[in-house]
Formats: sequence, C-alpha cells, structure tokens
Amino acid sequence: MESCQQQNQNEIPWQQIIPKYQQPKKHASVWQLINSFVPYVIFWYLAYRSLAVSYWLTLVPAILAAGFLVRIFIIQHDCGHGSFFKSKKASSFWGFIAGVLTFTPYHQWRFDHAVHHATCGDLDRRGVGDVWTLTVKEYLGSSRWKRLAYRIYRNPLVMFTVGSMYLFLISNRLPTRGAARRERNSVYWTNLAILAVIVALSLSIGFANYILVQAPIIVVAMVAGVWLFYMQHQYESVYWERHENWSYTRAALQGSSFYKLPKVLQWFTGNIGFHHIHHLGPRIPNYQLEKCHKENPIFQRCQTITLSSSLKSFRLRLWDEEHRKLVGYRFLKEFKQRQVFAH
Repeated sequence: MESCQQQNQNEIPWQQIIPKYQQPKKHASVWQLINSFVPYVIFWYLAYRSLAVSYWLTLVPAILAAGFLVRIFIIQHDCGHGSFFKSKKASSFWGFIAGVLTFTPYHQWRFDHAVHHATCGDLDRRGVGDVWTLTVKEYLGSSRWKRLAYRIYRNPLVMFTVGSMYLFLISNRLPTRGAARRERNSVYWTNLAILAVIVALSLSIGFANYILVQAPIIVVAMVAGVWLFYMQHQYESVYWERHENWSYTRAALQGSSFYKLPKVLQWFTGNIGFHHIHHLGPRIPNYQLEKCHKENPIFQRCQTITLSSSLKSFRLRLWDEEHRKLVGYRFLKEFKQRQVFAH
C-alpha cells in the first residue's frame, strides 16, 4: 500500500491544506449541540417511561441514547482541541457539560489527550492517553506477573467491558498524580456535578429507576468509545518508532487509521474515523474532517479499516520492532526459535 508520505509532485503539502479547514463554523457547532444533546435527553426520558411497560423495551431508547452520548463525547473532544468554538469560554463551558454527561472531567481529559497527540507512536514516551503496548522483547523480558497482567489487560472481554467501566467510572473520579490545580479542580467539580445530577434524578424518578436507565446507556457508550480509540491506533501496520527517529507526520498518517464506518455510525461517532486527518490537524472541527478527506487525494491513500477488517485487531497484542508491525502471541514461538538459531 502506498504511504501517505509519498505524494505526487503536483499535490499540495498537507501543511498548506490543513489550515483551510480549521475555522469552526458557529452555526454548524450550535446545530450539532442541538442534534446531539436534545435527542439524548428525549431518548433518556423515553427509556424511563418505558420502564412501566418492559425493561426489554427500555433497552431500545437506552441504546439510542448511548449513540448520542458518544456524539456528545466527540463534542467534548473538539472543545478540548479548541476546534468547536473560537471562544475559549464557550469551549470550556460545553466541554464541562459534556464531561458531566460522559463522566469525564473535561480539563484533566483535555491535558491527557494533548499528551496523547504529542506522543502517539513514540515507543519512548508511552503511558499517557494510550493503550498499554509492549514490544516483543519487553514482553519476553517481563516477570511472570507482569506478563499475566498484560494478557488480562489486552483481553478484549476485559478491555472493552471491565476496562472501559474502570476508566470512566473510577479512574476519571481521581486526579492524576502530579496534576495541576486546574486539572484537579476539573475532577472535583465534575464529580460534584455528577452527584448533583444523580441526586436530582433520584429524587424525581427514584434511584433504582435512575440506575435502570443510566446503566445500559453509559455501558454501551463506554464500550463504543474504548472500541473506537483502540481501533484507531491498534492495527497490524500501525506506526511505532523510537524517539530519536519519531515523526509527528508519520505518527498521524501511518499511526492513526481511517476507520471507514457505515454512514449512520460515522454520524454518531462524529467523523472521528477520519483519525489520520484529526491527528495532523486537531483543530479541524469534526464536521470538516470528511470534506478535508474527500477534497485531498493525499489523505485517501492511508490505512483504511472497515468494521469487518477491524475484528482482526483482536489478535494483535505486541509490537515487533524488527518487522515493524503488531503481532499476536503466536508470534512469540517463532521469535524464540529465531533467537535460538541466532545463537
């Protein structure tokens, strides 16, 4: 497959392309607030009303509400990048509101996500805002307990269920070690606001009813969110490099996928599947990403992943520095045999 790094002489360099799409459009952003927050509230209410009929019926509007909650998270994400509104105050306000609904402290997440963008694909700067990834040699050199912990962590059933719930419900409730004052306060104020919402709704409809409605919504949204992030940076030909050879451009174009989703899922996920462009130009509003992709051939030659092909990523666990690709645990036997022959 041709790399995005290779471009025709008549193509415009990406540095000149990105600025054309970076200006947020107020009417588009406001409309996205309306078509995301309002349906979320409506489907949340319908899920509550359906409790009187059947809990199986409740799951239908709850799942739809979860889809809109994912979309709300994308709005929070854009606010964090300063791409949704020109006003910092507007970005902070709506980012905080979205963070309360998604159980995510806005400013702490914003800081961690900025670190992710600055270190994505850098083997020597792993650990903040990314998926725990070991190289083959690191895994084989680890203790038995660390290898066991790694296998548990990378198990899809754990990562997308227990892991996602731990991240959003527990980890997000605590400030990260060494966090600045603004980030710590973001956690405290978000926790307080979430508690206020829970108390208000519990007094209105009952705590049990609140849990019956909110639980499936937040679980489905959390699993979908972690799945999206995982697939954007965990595929066979993904980019990882040692710091001295690391490239921001290659990390974006080769280390972030174009996750080509069906149109309805693309809408609910706020075009975040155009992740290669997002990592190049994080200040591009989500509603401009598809246009940028379609109008510039240089972005159309990047790694494309579909729903069906993304399932192959389940078996990929370790980074093979020699062959520069993600591999599964089965590769370890082959690697050990090569080491024996080498000696």
